[in-house]
Amino acid sequence: MSAFAAAMDALAADPNIGADASYRAGGTGAPVLLRVVRSAPDRLGDAFGTSVIQASDVLTVAIAVLPAVDADDTFTLGTDILTVQHAERDAAGIAWRAFCRR
Repeated sequence: MSAFAAAMDALAADPNIGADASYRAGGTGAPVLLRVVRSAPDRLGDAFGTSVIQASDVLTVAIAVLPAVDADDTFTLGTDILTVQHAERDAAGIAWRAFCRR
């Protein structure tokens, strides 16, 4: 295990940073229980020529725990159901960054 993978595991396990989640491929099927790191950065968007701030949810998930993430997969965190719009691997290749909508 690389130092980056160990750091990802430690962040996800930390009760102040990581969160319990369940994952469903395609939004259906049996849930996979895992830990994720959730962030909710605001993004600046454009609507009819006017700048608007859009809330977003980005989940970081270890690839070792979840080998594939695709659009329309879902994560449930508490009462929030997040649907993946796009997922990409980080530069080190140890974690997914899943960009989600609520």
